[in-house]
Amino acid sequence: MNEIVADLKKIFSDIREKTGTELRLSPRGSSETRVSFLYRGEEHECWLDGEDENARRTALLVAYLLENADARQFLPDKEEYLKTILLGEGNGWYVYRFMSKYNLPEGACFAVCVETEKHTAEAVAHIERCIADTSDMVLQMDDNVCAVVRFSDEGQTPYDFAQFLYQSLYEEVGVKASMGVGAEVSSFADIASSYHQAVTAVRMSAVFHAKGEVHSYKEYLLVKMLEDVPESRLKEYLEQLQIGDASEIFDDEEMVNTAEEFLQSSLNVSETSRNLFMHRNTLMYRLDKIERVTGLNIRKFSDAVSFRVITILYKLMQKN
Repeated sequence: MNEIVADLKKIFSDIREKTGTELRLSPRGSSETRVSFLYRGEEHECWLDGEDENARRTALLVAYLLENADARQFLPDKEEYLKTILLGEGNGWYVYRFMSKYNLPEGACFAVCVETEKHTAEAVAHIERCIADTSDMVLQMDDNVCAVVRFSDEGQTPYDFAQFLYQSLYEEVGVKASMGVGAEVSSFADIASSYHQAVTAVRMSAVFHAKGEVHSYKEYLLVKMLEDVPESRLKEYLEQLQIGDASEIFDDEEMVNTAEEFLQSSLNVSETSRNLFMHRNTLMYRLDKIERVTGLNIRKFSDAVSFRVITILYKLMQKN
């Protein structure tokens, strides 16, 4: 009985947030309307303020909400339920019922998208072992993708958690994966947003041939903003930049990789040479060529930013 009372109080709270109607399990004795309803096959009652026609209409609505709030026997299984939520196809009440049914903790959480080359089922099984005895969840979304919902841990950042998953999958199962990390959200109710971001990070990392296996949505926020710009406007931006024959640089994989490494090495020539195992003179020749073709000296921060934007515009145009 205590469990039912606790569930009803949670549902009352949700109804109050959605409708502004205050419900209580005990009567106050005056100027109130009783609401009778069935919950888990048993008859219960609660009270709300007012005795007029408006209060009676509200009581009918509340009874309907209460009788349909707990439909556990009609809900899909956990995996199908979670998949619907992650894809953003469930409303607030649908998400709340999932949280109540599976007793999910309150507080911040985030999603990780794991894209594997093969053996996705084995990857899911391994991740399940990694998150055993926690409220975290893993779900296979399709043949090559699984999703992980992680409730935040103060001792581990979302990026560190995804990096741990990557290393564990590779070293213990032999599965190589690309990881996308969504932003941390304040509640599981917003987890669909985080998962969408995680999927976007994986997709963008493939388009831009990004280094590494773990990618954050924040890395591609500028890309996502430009991706939403109409193609005609992207062409206009490229024309306004007047960079000459862009293909001479951007269709040359070695040149693009060199520039990307230079930008990721904070415009440090020595560090870039070490990371690429490239002679310093070769690196300087390539940087000079980029300046000659594009008019941008990416050794300067402002030109480096412009070059980065041009790179994004060019690749988005190629993708389209």
